[in-house]
Amino acid sequence: MAYPIERKLVVGVSSTALFNLENEDRIFREEGLEAYKDFQEKNKHEALEKGVAFPFVRRFLNINKIFPEQKPVEVVILSRNSPETGIRTFYSIQEYGLDISRAAFTSGNPAYKYIPAYNISLFLSVDVKDVQNAIDMNYPAGRILPTMIHDDEDDAELRVAFDFDGVLADDASEKIYKETKQLELFHKNEVDNVEKPLNPGLLMNFLRKLAYFQKLEDKKLINDNQYKKILKTSIITARNAPSHERAINTLKSWEIDVDEMFLLGGVDKKRILEILRPHLFMDDQLSHLSTELVDIPLVHIPFGVANEKQREL
Repeated sequence: MAYPIERKLVVGVSSTALFNLENEDRIFREEGLEAYKDFQEKNKHEALEKGVAFPFVRRFLNINKIFPEQKPVEVVILSRNSPETGIRTFYSIQEYGLDISRAAFTSGNPAYKYIPAYNISLFLSVDVKDVQNAIDMNYPAGRILPTMIHDDEDDAELRVAFDFDGVLADDASEKIYKETKQLELFHKNEVDNVEKPLNPGLLMNFLRKLAYFQKLEDKKLINDNQYKKILKTSIITARNAPSHERAINTLKSWEIDVDEMFLLGGVDKKRILEILRPHLFMDDQLSHLSTELVDIPLVHIPFGVANEKQREL
């Protein structure tokens, strides 16, 4: 029997994140709603091109192939399209063989409000306002940035990478550095509180559920040494020694193990990302999401002190 949605790891994605709708968006902006509706109706049986989130979504859904009886993960479409204009979205889903059956089409109204209704642990959208509004309601959301993406179908591994402060943990420690500009005070605070776990950030729950599936994969590997794991999780953080230990202790308190952790201490994250090549990298600071990176889906989490100035603008 399949898991009820309350027990599943659910990702919500906008249709414009899953598919490339640049042309359709241009028609809407330049010619208006009726022209957009007419275009979508005439092309409802023309599959849309893959969008930035597509490589992640396809691999994420492969978790259900490893656990076919439970099917423990799910992707839900949250879209401002009307049900009529959303027909093309589901046609494209079918053409690409994606196991997606649930959606919210809200006819122009905010779709992010339905994040808790679908038990969503991560919502990916290209819309800045929707993501910020979702985060203001303490929902786990990120804005996926426009980048050129190639989906390598021979690469079955799913690699998900996270920043630490402001993403997995809250920004309590980050505030110390932002407010004082003194790195030594930040390090002192982390050493003094090394055994005190940081408060969870918006995406801690998402990583914890991913980590659970990794533990199940580890068990499979023990029973079958030919099994090839498909999940890899990484943390790429500006922290370095001596502030590293509090981050590691915090993960331990959450019962989360990650495959890799990169303690950069000011080294450009781009240098790691170009080697790791994750299918999602999530960071609360836009300055760490280099527009020079190609073929790496980048997600901005506009949360906390790192985004206060941007929110004021």
